[in-house]
Amino acid sequence: MQQETIAAISTPPGEGGIAIIRVSGSDAIEKVQSIFKPRQKGRLISQLKGYQMILGWIVDDMDQPIDECLLAIMRKPHSYTAEDTVEIHCHGGVLAARQCLERVLAQGIREAFAGEFTQRAYLNGRLDASQAEAVIEIIRARSKKALNLAMKQLSGYNSQYIHRLEDRLIQATALIEASIDFPEDVGEPDYDEIASLLTDVRDNLTKLLSAGKRAEIYRSGVKVVICGKPNVGKSSLLNWLSGRDRAIVTEIPGTTRDIIEEYVNIKGIPVRLIDTAGIRRTQDRVEAIGVKMAQQAISEAQLAIFLLDISTGITEEDEEIFSSLNPAQTIILINKDDLLKKQIEADQIEQLFPGIPVIVGSVREEKGLSELQDKVEAMLLAGQGEPGDMEMLLSARQQQILQRCIEQIGPIIEMLGLISLDCLAVEIDEVLQDMGELTGKSLKAEAMERIFRDFCIGK
Repeated sequence: MQQETIAAISTPPGEGGIAIIRVSGSDAIEKVQSIFKPRQKGRLISQLKGYQMILGWIVDDMDQPIDECLLAIMRKPHSYTAEDTVEIHCHGGVLAARQCLERVLAQGIREAFAGEFTQRAYLNGRLDASQAEAVIEIIRARSKKALNLAMKQLSGYNSQYIHRLEDRLIQATALIEASIDFPEDVGEPDYDEIASLLTDVRDNLTKLLSAGKRAEIYRSGVKVVICGKPNVGKSSLLNWLSGRDRAIVTEIPGTTRDIIEEYVNIKGIPVRLIDTAGIRRTQDRVEAIGVKMAQQAISEAQLAIFLLDISTGITEEDEEIFSSLNPAQTIILINKDDLLKKQIEADQIEQLFPGIPVIVGSVREEKGLSELQDKVEAMLLAGQGEPGDMEMLLSARQQQILQRCIEQIGPIIEMLGLISLDCLAVEIDEVLQDMGELTGKSLKAEAMERIFRDFCIGK
């Protein structure tokens, strides 16, 4: 399959300035040359060096132009796939790009499967498995933090970390093998040193797994709900956090009757922010539906920002709303602190909401909102371990492998000196084989399929 030359449109469908058709394979340059007419007569793309571009036309079988294009030439192994590659930069739009692609495919070139270009980069040794998985993370990144972590993974940081741990396991194996091969000269291996090496590997794998779980929040994002009674400032807060007038703001209670969702970025965390209807008892049938939807949104959210109005004091409505919240997942924002009339005292807060983070501020005056963002970040990351210097994105596949390796190493340490050296070497080798799946050294076919199945066609 890998010997076939493949092609696909690598840009999203729809209208745009350009569309790019990627062609990769041993005869990619020659086959594209047969359907390309350079603007400068006599030039052949097969004579171009790598990283050169040429202007001309993709032509049909009657030598009539289909579209004016720029061709970019990348010669192996200095291309994304490490194969000879041509990129056809044609005009954006569904019809122009599709006709150019069909002309390319008519030359005996196969349309690529989803993720096949990246798969070839992996199979040809340009990327390891961890780096290949980073590509899809870059494409799907929803925050600058997630993008930075994905780029770190693509640069090989994750793989280098795993390689260092593999070296420790190999060192332990070498001690065992020396005793097996030269028992009279070497004698029994130093079990204390082997235990130290295995413990170090296990501890570092545990740190790596914790870092990956912590970084999961930057990939997947979280659901945060803004709740409170009517006219407390929920929609104003949504508008401020989103940076635009997303929700209608008036002084009339009950303005928001439906839930309003907006994706925002808070301290690098992708947040699905939900502005809910003011929760209160109402005879208005439409508003009652909005209140029910608000209560459902609260039950599903990872964090609630509960607003109180400093000018009205803490009412029975406020207390009833708070009773439906999870205190461990709640931040209280006492709003409208810019008003002269203040009806909420510190001792009330301590009595009614013990242990709950409380911020006193004003959405209108933008007071306390930076502190609110800091507290949102802190609470969303709470319990995820300390970041330290280790921040890594890990796929579900990688997390499963790490967990398996950690569980394997513990019993090996306990068996030191109790089982034969041959068995001990086999046990450590199994851990090495599993760790090899992280970078692709021992990647099984089904694991490879799982890595690339979620890629888009053309990548």
